[in-house]
Amino acid sequence: MTRLVAPEGRVFVLLPLAAAFVVFAAARFFGSPPLGWVAAAPLLAGVFSAYFFRDPERTPPPEAELLVAPADGRVTEVAPAGESRPGAVRLSIFLSLFDVHVNRAPAAGTVRAVRYRPGKFRAAFRADAADENERSELELRTDRGTIIVRQIVGVLARRIVCRAQPGERLGRGERFGLIRFGSRTDALLPPGVTVLVKPGDRVRGGETPIARWS
Repeated sequence: MTRLVAPEGRVFVLLPLAAAFVVFAAARFFGSPPLGWVAAAPLLAGVFSAYFFRDPERTPPPEAELLVAPADGRVTEVAPAGESRPGAVRLSIFLSLFDVHVNRAPAAGTVRAVRYRPGKFRAAFRADAADENERSELELRTDRGTIIVRQIVGVLARRIVCRAQPGERLGRGERFGLIRFGSRTDALLPPGVTVLVKPGDRVRGGETPIARWS
């Protein structure tokens, strides 16, 4: 389905644009050019919101064995997931204000669980943000293993949206949520994958291959 703006962002676009229209109309009605310039602030806010909440179509690569990025941004870390998931790999993606903030499923699978965890609002690029910041975890069961996608807030991000529900089937690259403003998305990949990206690489959600099933 083609979308210009993610549904959760439409209010942030329409309200400032409506305010700009009202102020501009009042300036014309009262013949006050200075008042018309006041409309510039909400107009710019609406335009930026439309840019920030943009929701472009993405096409996953045709090879079914490829896992795709769960978000747009820059890869900041590829490391072992830790003792809780031996053999798994954690891949972290930092999203700036200028990246698309829609999250997508790395592989086709069934949502086993969605877990929200309250926490702090530290800078998303910090190593401890994954454990200490507010976050939502989507557990996705695939035919070859379980993938966990973490939506992690940052200093500016204060709202996580996860639309997926337990039992729901997601296609590879399918949208399942977003994070409002700068944030981070982690993918915990199971043993048996070959990672195809490294720190510093730029990725596009739902499109860039980040790993391959071995």
